[in-house]
Amino acid sequence: MQDVTILDPRMRDLTLPIARVERISTGHLWAEGPVWHAAGEFLLWSDIPQNRTYQWVPDLGVRVFSHDSNNANGQTMDGAGRRIVCEHLTRSVVRYDHVGRREVLADRHQGLPLNAPNDVVVAQDGAIWFTDPTYGILSDYEGRRAEPKQPGCYVYRIDPATGAVEPRITTMQKPNGLAFSPTGDRLYVADSSASHDSRGYRHVQRFAIGPGGTVGTGQVLAQISNGVPDGLRVDEFGNLWVSSASGVEVFAADGTALGILNLPEPAANLCFGGPKGNRLFITASSSVYAVYTAVCGAGRIGRT
Repeated sequence: MQDVTILDPRMRDLTLPIARVERISTGHLWAEGPVWHAAGEFLLWSDIPQNRTYQWVPDLGVRVFSHDSNNANGQTMDGAGRRIVCEHLTRSVVRYDHVGRREVLADRHQGLPLNAPNDVVVAQDGAIWFTDPTYGILSDYEGRRAEPKQPGCYVYRIDPATGAVEPRITTMQKPNGLAFSPTGDRLYVADSSASHDSRGYRHVQRFAIGPGGTVGTGQVLAQISNGVPDGLRVDEFGNLWVSSASGVEVFAADGTALGILNLPEPAANLCFGGPKGNRLFITASSSVYAVYTAVCGAGRIGRT
């Protein structure tokens, strides 16, 4: 299998011809939510159905980090090096401090339970943004079956000063992965609603972000060619790396399709990491893959 499909010559500047895709872990039910822990120099990811979080340490291998993750999905690190996690089972967004204490940041809006927080990012002003589709309450496989209490699937912002949980994007069917541009003034959000609805979407929208987290009208930036978009990340030059059934589809900031990083199984999520921020880690169905790239993630070391 050819690791990289070139659709635009610019893709050659993002990849390394001598770098091969490596499988660093396998045997999972549904691997998701990779995050690089810069201070500890290790990778964490979720296996949602197994209710576990795994850890990979270079040269040491893989171990179970948590045997009871509350069906964790997406996760990220904040500016203070604390881990922020979306939990399907508790329908909440939580934060773990440096000694492992767990704090619930969001589990309700207007007094009603959230759907099932899915993916999460931290803005430059410290605000936490997360998506809240219904995937974690559709069955008992990735959480617990339940009827949604919210009127829709929204993108929320947690205010860094007050902790207020406010919906900021309410126009999407199934918002999923999300990431900020390097300058922080654009938010990219995947809509994966075609996964359960033949009339749904398989695209990434772009939103302008203003002071205080104000949000402009969304514009469709890119369409996934195979499957649906799930997780996504942005590199230091503003290119989007989006997971799909093919692997990772790469787009320029203007939406031009640049190429595809091919994998033998559908990808769910990804993150940049490693000591230089130039290694892409991809959770893909039963396995986790890693490949060195010619670019770093936006924010470089310790940022996603």
